[in-house]
Amino acid sequence: MKLVTYRASVDDEARLGVLHGDLIVDAEALGAAYGEDIPDTMLGLIDSGKPGVAALGALMDAMGDTPPIHTSVPMSNARLCAPIPRPRKNIWGVGLNYTEHVAESARALDTSDALPQKPVLFSKPPTCVIADGEPIQHNSKMTQQLDWEVELAVVMGSGGKNIARDDAMAHVFGYSVMIDVSARDNRRAGQWIFSKGQDSFGPFGPCIVTADEIEDPHNLDLWLTKNGEEKQRSNTGFMLFDIPSLIADISTGMTVEPGDIIATGTPAGVGAGSDPQEWMWPGDTIVACVEGIGTLTHPIIDATPK
Repeated sequence: MKLVTYRASVDDEARLGVLHGDLIVDAEALGAAYGEDIPDTMLGLIDSGKPGVAALGALMDAMGDTPPIHTSVPMSNARLCAPIPRPRKNIWGVGLNYTEHVAESARALDTSDALPQKPVLFSKPPTCVIADGEPIQHNSKMTQQLDWEVELAVVMGSGGKNIARDDAMAHVFGYSVMIDVSARDNRRAGQWIFSKGQDSFGPFGPCIVTADEIEDPHNLDLWLTKNGEEKQRSNTGFMLFDIPSLIADISTGMTVEPGDIIATGTPAGVGAGSDPQEWMWPGDTIVACVEGIGTLTHPIIDATPK
């Protein structure tokens, strides 16, 4: 299933839906039509575990091509939110997780040219998350080096501590797209939180595809364009540390919880690695895509305080 969080109108609460052609089927309303209790939020569905996901999937199969009356809205009439509009805690980011990006970062950002022996982890706060179509904010008083990074996002379905690598994939709820927006000139003594965590620096969506729909998350093409010009193109198969390794490593030191998000790193082609270096400016448009999941489109706007 392709799961979304949507608003049917500006004043409506955000709700859980399932993409069905050019319609969004409301999960809770569909359940009510069949006499079943289905959560009305993405986090509620994640918390319901595999039985909850299976129940919603069975209802989608049972309805066939036509949703019951009053259970769906046209995509064109709805507004998509980020799939999890407000994550419960910081997003885990992974730096230097593609070989060629390690090399370009060493050239442009003074990082080591040696391949990491363990995942390079940082975090992005929940307040950085924005939905597909919302603007990325450029504050010229803060940065003159606003950069892009397309990434596969992993959404956890069940948590734990010291998760074994062999068991890790069973903990995954689904997959999404994230752009790790980065202010390269905001790294402070090597610390990345201000560089990575400012408001609007976490475009996320447009949906979450449940894990059963992605045959191999380590064989997905991903790419990014700026103003229609391709800047990044690679495949998740080139990650240095695969998804099970990331989950196992993170869970050695921090408890993984349902709904946690891991942004798995970006391939080469970022602006800092260009010659000459290239940045995002107001008026630009960034489009990022991960195969089988979806596309994010974001304008860059001037958000410099007057």
